Formats: sequence, structure tokens, C-alpha cells
Amino acid sequence: MPTNFLTKEGFQKLQEELDHLRTTKRQEVAERLHEAMEGGELIENAEYEAAKNEQAFVEGRIQELDVLLATAQIIEENGKGKKHDAIQVGSKVTIKEGNFEAETFIIVGAAEANPREGKISNESPIGKSILSHKVGETVKVETPGGTYNVKIIKVG
Repeated sequence: MPTNFLTKEGFQKLQEELDHLRTTKRQEVAERLHEAMEGGELIENAEYEAAKNEQAFVEGRIQELDVLLATAQIIEENGKGKKHDAIQVGSKVTIKEGNFEAETFIIVGAAEANPREGKISNESPIGKSILSHKVGETVKVETPGGTYNVKIIKVG
């Protein structure tokens, strides 16, 4: 099974989601199913069908979170432990592409990636390309839309 990299904060958020699904959400869906079954003909009951679909989604997400958390490896963000010269999962990185403005983000595992929050996946084209590289290096990034170079300005 592949390792899932998570920050402590990301692990906690996913654990809270799992707890919510197991307790509150399961109960809500069970109540909806019960009410829909009392609503008469199950074959033509849209509410029953919707509740069954939601139940399947909730149970699937619970299984997904169980596996994700069981295989999680907690990472330390740079600045919260020892510093590293080379980029790794957990590194805070500033890069610059051509004449564009420099961008700063944290490399995280795929389950926690959220570009709007400045968190990119170690499996994304940029994340994959810059791993193990150091400040001052120019790295080629290959994407489905083409190839470009980024310069690593700062790590940590």
C-alpha cells in the first residue's frame, strides 16, 4: 500500500471528518432511510433512492479515510523541526517561472493538496519535479500542457 503523506493538521482534519461520518452522518442517513421506508412504495420512492445513494457514499468515504489514515506518514513542515537543504514533502518552497511573480507553497501529500491554500501535492507535476532539488537550481517541469522551467528561490 502506498504511503500517504499528511501534516499533523491534515491528519487531524481527516480524523475529525471520519469521526463525524461514523457518528453523526451515519445516524442522519439511517433516519432518512427509515423515514423513506415508511413512506410507502419503495420501488417508486425517490427519497429512499437518494438516501441509499448517500449511505453508499458515506460508507465509501469512511472506508477511504480508514485506509488513508492507517497508511499515513505524518510530515513536519520546514520551520517546525530540522531544516533540510533539499526539497522534500513538508518543505515550504518559493519558485519563480520566467518573468512571472514568485510563488510560495508547501509540498504535501495528495490527500491534503489544496492549491488555493498554498499546498501542492508531491505527485503534481511541479511537486514531483522539484523534490530533492535545492535553492538556486532550475528545474524542468513537464505537464500535459507542455514543459517549462522554474527556478528554486527559497526552501524553508
